[in-house]
Amino acid sequence: MANMLLQARLALLDIEGTVSPLAFVRDEMFPFAARRYGSFFAKQFDSPGLARALALLQADAAMEPKPWPVDDAGQAAAYCAYLTEQDRKATGLKAVQGLIWDEGFASGELRPPLFSDVKPALGRWQAAGCHLAIYSSGSEHAQRQFFAHTSEGDLGALFAGYFDTTVGGKREAASYLAIASKLALAPELVCFFSDIVAELEAARQAGMQTVLVNRPGNAAQPVWDGLVIADFSGVNISG
Repeated sequence: MANMLLQARLALLDIEGTVSPLAFVRDEMFPFAARRYGSFFAKQFDSPGLARALALLQADAAMEPKPWPVDDAGQAAAYCAYLTEQDRKATGLKAVQGLIWDEGFASGELRPPLFSDVKPALGRWQAAGCHLAIYSSGSEHAQRQFFAHTSEGDLGALFAGYFDTTVGGKREAASYLAIASKLALAPELVCFFSDIVAELEAARQAGMQTVLVNRPGNAAQPVWDGLVIADFSGVNISG
């Protein structure tokens, strides 16, 4: 692709379909967690380490049209399985998945691949004075573990922040305003990269710069009238 020069103080990046293949998250990470809901809750239901994730899951369950009880390990596992089958990006589910993925990262069973253009681009942007952050539907904890265990090594130190749906949904402009506020940056100084047009529209409404990442294998998107790239190889950002 032709070279593209952007002016931004921070590059805010989605994960799935943007820096890592969609198929890895969909076909490996999600099934890895789904196969372990029952055994995970059986072992961890009363442990202090699960308390926050369980509270988020119970809050999600209470908001269902017909409240779903999550009072024991079996009910919690069944609710997570239901949310997974419905492809719901519930905050509590993401927190639970993140804790289960920890086991896979620690054992080496999960080793997140990055597109080959990602690591060089991150280094190039940072060297030019642009900070980096992540905004994904996966929990903040899972994001940190993801980048600590990539196929390119531990890249966690590259990022100034990790944001999940506790700041709000990815299709809501208020979420992007909240992220900019937390980073003490005007929204127009942030450039958001995603493979989902609805997310980009929300970020643009908040005043951020936006770029659609249209990689092979990504889901088809509505027509987008903004910037579009196939990879990061020709993208330069000056902070």
